[in-house]
Amino acid sequence: MSLCPVCGSVMWPGYEEWHYVCPVCKYEQATLQPVINDSRAHQLIDESRREAGLKSLRVANFRRLLARIKNFRGGGQLLEVGSAYGWFLDQAQSTFNVVGVEPDERVFDVARSRGVPVRRGYFPGILRKEERYDVIVFNDVIEHIPDIVRVLESCKAHLVRDGILVLNLPSSTGVFYRVAKILFRCGRAAGFHRMWQVGLPSPHLHYFNERNLTELLKRNGFDVRERGRLSALRLSGLLTRITYTGESHLLTRVVLWAILALALPLLRVLPSDIMYVIASSRADGRGGDGVG
Repeated sequence: MSLCPVCGSVMWPGYEEWHYVCPVCKYEQATLQPVINDSRAHQLIDESRREAGLKSLRVANFRRLLARIKNFRGGGQLLEVGSAYGWFLDQAQSTFNVVGVEPDERVFDVARSRGVPVRRGYFPGILRKEERYDVIVFNDVIEHIPDIVRVLESCKAHLVRDGILVLNLPSSTGVFYRVAKILFRCGRAAGFHRMWQVGLPSPHLHYFNERNLTELLKRNGFDVRERGRLSALRLSGLLTRITYTGESHLLTRVVLWAILALALPLLRVLPSDIMYVIASSRADGRGGDGVG
């Protein structure tokens, strides 16, 4: 029996045998197994195409997110957990003293070859016990980590007093995730599987919305100071992004690209599939919702 990490309710079976949903707060969980450094799983991904397809979108979102972070911290020590190719650290190093942590050996090697200040390993084990940071950032990472409560406890231990935690992650209320669930109920499971990254080295293990994510942080000693949405799609790099896993025929992927490209103006006004929260740690361990 699995209990919801947000509200403690018993999780109910969801759409697949590995998928569970909290009937109370609507948190969603997967029991999929990460295999980050398994060479067989990596064969499903064209890393060069993945990098090209994601970079434009990620860098634009990182610049916007960094501007929001600067409203709470104008400098100091910044740690990014799961820093990948180092694109966020590239943007942040003009304001902060930065370091990244990256467990994926292939991605780590690419980042190090670019001169990114990154350590290979897992958070928090790669850190020294006494290390403290003004800002800890998870960009599209915390949804991949199995024991999310333990990770939040570790964040508190490695943040300075009133330090800032930044989470940038998928949203269960985004338009693409909602459509994927509708299609699943119509017998089309591929989109739902892609949203959870089934079969890839690091599948999604959690899906939150703004309300239950805020509650999770509150229960674990954080005050949410700001929350918002980031772009989920950008025309630049879109076709490459669609094709980096090689899951479908080329014609299918090109048709999908054309549909998404034409729909971009509408998608910009619909709920995005990417959300962020900026939260501050509390020395007393009690959290609250500081969002007005």
